[in-house]
Amino acid sequence: MSEVEKSKENIGRQAINRCISVAPMLDWTDRHCRYFLRLISRHTLLYTEMVTTGAIIFGKGDYLGFNNEEHPVAVQLGGSNPDDMARCAEKAQAYGYDEVNINVGCPSDRVKNGSFGACLMAQPEVVADCVSAMQKAVDIPVTVKCRIGIDDMDEYEDFSRFIDVVANAGCDTFIVHARKAWLQGLSPKENRDIPPLNYPRVYQLKQSHPELTIDINGGITTLAQTDEHLQHVDGVMIGREVYANPYILAEVDKRYYQDDTPVLTREEIVAAMQSYIDRQDAPYFKPWHAVRHMLGLFQGQPGGRVWRRYLSQNGTGKQPDPQLLTNALAAMKETAQRANDYQSSSVG
Repeated sequence: MSEVEKSKENIGRQAINRCISVAPMLDWTDRHCRYFLRLISRHTLLYTEMVTTGAIIFGKGDYLGFNNEEHPVAVQLGGSNPDDMARCAEKAQAYGYDEVNINVGCPSDRVKNGSFGACLMAQPEVVADCVSAMQKAVDIPVTVKCRIGIDDMDEYEDFSRFIDVVANAGCDTFIVHARKAWLQGLSPKENRDIPPLNYPRVYQLKQSHPELTIDINGGITTLAQTDEHLQHVDGVMIGREVYANPYILAEVDKRYYQDDTPVLTREEIVAAMQSYIDRQDAPYFKPWHAVRHMLGLFQGQPGGRVWRRYLSQNGTGKQPDPQLLTNALAAMKETAQRANDYQSSSVG
């Protein structure tokens, strides 16, 4: 059975519990990253990087491929043509994705010039047409990720109107980045930090629309913060913190999904990822393609700096170490042992 056929079997097997999810992050949440994160949490909903309809329809690469182990996994599409969005949603369902999400939040110039992303918040009817066309084409959920506003369209009434128009087209799930986007004058990076967070606006949306599923995103760095948000909304999407400190997901399954299955230790994850790297046979695959997502695995742990330095120094170049992860772990342990020996001799 092919990977695509295996993936198709997962459609409809169980409803997605979207309590916790990891944000779609361009150049970060690729299939190797998602496989790695799935080793830490069995239930967290994972998202692809945004992929444009043009890439899927006209590109030569396999922009929808993923590992069967990644479920539950959603694909995020960038586009604004209803026919193209429906066509790509249909392809995504055929591949076995559990959800298809529309990007109405990315503020980059490249996205804006392509008439999709955050600029679509000024065109709710276009988003509504896309939702309607996509829902006619697929059975999996069609969701929208948006901001609370853009530029001078940043009052609650503007935000509420966007939600109302899109919801009336049939969308019942919105993931809201609790910052507006400045499309004029700020870079995409600045748009992740400079516009102030406004969590109460997202809470107000849920209060006004209890029938909708509302997830919150933006600036969330701890599970304690997550607990607070879940008092007001249905789900929490965490972004950069998961990438910098991926083992934060180790508590998620028991805490939010009542799953007591033992979580893999960091060392067990290293072994599993080394095995994953060894299995790759794509002609252009290099260990660094997977390893780069693991720099933060030992964040806050003794030897974490050694881990990051070893991977960075030995993971790239013309002849990367094929046993990079195994050797990085060994280097970390060796450094820790030398430190212990030094302390012991100093005490003696």
